[in-house]
Amino acid sequence: MTFPTPTLETDRLILRAPRAEDFEPWAAFAADEEVNRYLGGAQGRAQAWRGMCQMAGAWTVRGFSMFSVIEKSSGRWIGRLGPWQPEGWPGTEVGWGLVRDAWGKGYATEGAAAAIDWAFDTLGWTEVIHTIDPQNVPSQEVAKRLGSKNLGPTNLPPPLDQWPVEAWGQTREAWQARRR
Repeated sequence: MTFPTPTLETDRLILRAPRAEDFEPWAAFAADEEVNRYLGGAQGRAQAWRGMCQMAGAWTVRGFSMFSVIEKSSGRWIGRLGPWQPEGWPGTEVGWGLVRDAWGKGYATEGAAAAIDWAFDTLGWTEVIHTIDPQNVPSQEVAKRLGSKNLGPTNLPPPLDQWPVEAWGQTREAWQARRR
């Protein structure tokens, strides 16, 4: 099975499938304790490699996965975001994670909005969720800017089941009504 991998563009971002050249910045992202505080904890290079390959492989197996986020103005890799639904996941998610110096610039909201549009329009999803740690206020604010509401506690599959998360989300109809 091979699915074409799209490239999405926003005013300031390019969203594309992960590539081999993304590994060094991906590994630095994965090793940052503060960045990964609510994303399952910091990871070493070997674990980061497996994580990046898992995201890249999902494009082949599922036809969607998180995109690498490239800042247009610099051409640099600044994170990963987009559709995500591994086995046992509590719903059709669009998630985000960006390098620390990309925080507070609206990139997560901008990129996630493009990914949500793509998931609804291309994948045919009827709802989207974001799994967010109850203490992760910045991601809750991104979810609110996207129009999502707190749907309450949910569970991630093992080995992530020890992390408390809440599902934030909305239906395709609610999303489209806001976008008009």
